[in-house]
Amino acid sequence: MKKGIGVHAARWLRVLTSACLVWSCAASAVELPPVKLALIEGMSGPFANAGAMVERNLRFGIERVNANGGVKLADGMHPLQLVVLDGKGSSEATLVQLRAAIDEKIGFVMQGNSSAVAAALVAAIDKQNAREPERRVLFLNYSADDPALTNDACSFWHFRFDAHAGMRMDALADALQDDRAVKKVYLLNQDYSFGHDVSRQAQRALKERRPDIAIAGDEFHPIGRVKDFAPYIAKIRASGADAVITGNWGNDLTLLVKAAREQGLDTKFYTFYGNSLGAPAALGDAGVKRVIAVADWHPNAGGAASDAYYRAFRARYPSAADDYLVLRMPLMIEMLAAAMTRAGSADPLAVARALEGMKFDGESFQTLTMRADDHQVIQPLYVMEMDKAGTKGVRFDNEGSGYGFRTLLAVPAEKTAQPTTCRMTRPAR
Repeated sequence: MKKGIGVHAARWLRVLTSACLVWSCAASAVELPPVKLALIEGMSGPFANAGAMVERNLRFGIERVNANGGVKLADGMHPLQLVVLDGKGSSEATLVQLRAAIDEKIGFVMQGNSSAVAAALVAAIDKQNAREPERRVLFLNYSADDPALTNDACSFWHFRFDAHAGMRMDALADALQDDRAVKKVYLLNQDYSFGHDVSRQAQRALKERRPDIAIAGDEFHPIGRVKDFAPYIAKIRASGADAVITGNWGNDLTLLVKAAREQGLDTKFYTFYGNSLGAPAALGDAGVKRVIAVADWHPNAGGAASDAYYRAFRARYPSAADDYLVLRMPLMIEMLAAAMTRAGSADPLAVARALEGMKFDGESFQTLTMRADDHQVIQPLYVMEMDKAGTKGVRFDNEGSGYGFRTLLAVPAEKTAQPTTCRMTRPAR
């Protein structure tokens, strides 16, 4: 009898043990709620291609974080989730989408493809966080380069992961300083806050480094509305300029350089974004050793670790047209995840405090330091020139164009840093 009871009990024990194991496995497979990150960007309209590029880069970073388990908060590992909202490239539409993100209880907002939009976001988020501290929002800026955003208009709730216009222009001017063939420059920029910043910064940098260079023109054009830049190319040619300095981006850059090629304009282009979004393909041979760009990184900048990261991105996005990696964007996501893990929280205030002064070694080849004084990231900058893939220093091409960029000048992170006028007000709690 005792033996029979023992067998019965043993049988039930096995059943219960099995059930516990199944339950345990199921419980471990249950994913904790995601930490949502809102991308509010122009996903339609004239700069939709730029918005799509941003989305690809951010998704790449999020996928890398999630592949490593997500972010470690107090209650366990949480995945990141990207929520894409179409800001249509306008401040008004972006603020509507900001409200939608807040209503969805999303505490992290990302934007960058317009300094004017970024400024509107900073002002709105400052008000939101003061009015509803239980629904605070942190703004992560990957491209809006107006220096004011980390100077007089700085905010505790805003972090910039790109070099601002003054930092970029100084790097370009360092390269231009040695280009003695340039005697006259033409400044052509988009007619909004960032374009005007580029113009001012160019005039300042030229006065400091090359006072002998004459400014042959300083012109602004409507942003996102010019379809034919031929009249502007004609003005540049008539001015006798040896070089053009432009902060144009997106289609405003692609159409500009396309018109320059078609009109046979034989000048150099010193650009902020001449290495991206179809510009190399639009220029072709006409851009070889004539297009200069500045960026925080480029595919031919690094060694084995850099190459591996770039190859991983190209494997994720195998279409040649989609292969443009903007390194700071996925690294921004990875640095944000590290800050959440350090804070043990996805509370925007706790994460902001973890980000302040944080040093992040991005994949062992790109170090980012978030300066606490103004929330301006400090990282290296590279000035590069366009050439055919396969020539010395150009192992990788851009976007399948057959053209890439070689490093002309590598500016170490500490040299890119500039003083700030930020007088930041920090929340008590």
